[in-house]
Amino acid sequence: MPELRTLQAITRALADAMEADPSVILLGEDIGQAGGPFGATRGLQERFGPERVRDTPIAEAALAGAAVGAALTGLRPVAEIMFMDFITLAMDALVNQAAKARFMFGGQRGVPMVLRTPHGGGLSAGPQHSQCLEAWLCHVPGLKVVCPATPADAYGLLRSAIADPDPVIVVEHKGLYAMKGELADPPEWTPIGRARLARPGRDATILCYGAALHWSLAAAEELAREGVEAEVLDLRSLQPWDEAAVLESLSRTHRLVIAHEAVEAFGVGAEIAARMADIGFDELDAPILRVGAPFTPVPFAHPLEAAWRPDAARIAAAVRRTLA
Repeated sequence: MPELRTLQAITRALADAMEADPSVILLGEDIGQAGGPFGATRGLQERFGPERVRDTPIAEAALAGAAVGAALTGLRPVAEIMFMDFITLAMDALVNQAAKARFMFGGQRGVPMVLRTPHGGGLSAGPQHSQCLEAWLCHVPGLKVVCPATPADAYGLLRSAIADPDPVIVVEHKGLYAMKGELADPPEWTPIGRARLARPGRDATILCYGAALHWSLAAAEELAREGVEAEVLDLRSLQPWDEAAVLESLSRTHRLVIAHEAVEAFGVGAEIAARMADIGFDELDAPILRVGAPFTPVPFAHPLEAAWRPDAARIAAAVRRTLA
């Protein structure tokens, strides 16, 4: 299978969706000739025209509102917000309009829109350009949230999101945009709501998503040298999440560590830990542990940011604790 960078996989997913369906349009700041802040839409305006690849003002609230309106009139808009931090400005359209439309209209009408946005640190972008706010969105009934960690899933989840009849937030880690990986030809779609077993194991399950997948795989390699076989499960879809796959893995390993870059407090890991402590209680041989960022804004200075972010060493240490 050919190798592509994650960013190239995203561009291909957008192009393939626009080729297959003339109702798919793109909205965002500088996504036209400039190709977006990270280059995900480079070349698409020249290929599909400015009517379908539209530059917008620097106004995230207006951008999200326009996407909701376009979706309600029969289009399938894919909106891009430069950094997830700025999703704060789009929350009214997302939370009060897009998420509620199917319920408000008695199930007769949904909002088939996608909002793409990058999260995460590692680039010394500071506390206003590095946040992981996906837990906010997972808490809203009516929204779906996905977070790919590989080029194949960046393509597959985006295609599934665009085809979905309801609003989907696609969270991309900007630190993974340059990462290479295999992409089938033709590429496969990734179902929303289904986790992926990234590494089989027997001693403990590491559940993760986004950039934490690669830290978790590195931690599993480190632990393997000590004779510990950790299973790594890539969640991929955060809302809905694959409860059955997590429970199945827990039934094999009987220990669970949940890792994500977002702040640990009140995060995605907290919800999964609570649920597994309920339905998976009989399978647990040790307390569920979480590995996440501390409850502070993201530091700007690179050494401080590196100390703030979770990594493979912290995940491995958590696995050792749950085995002790």
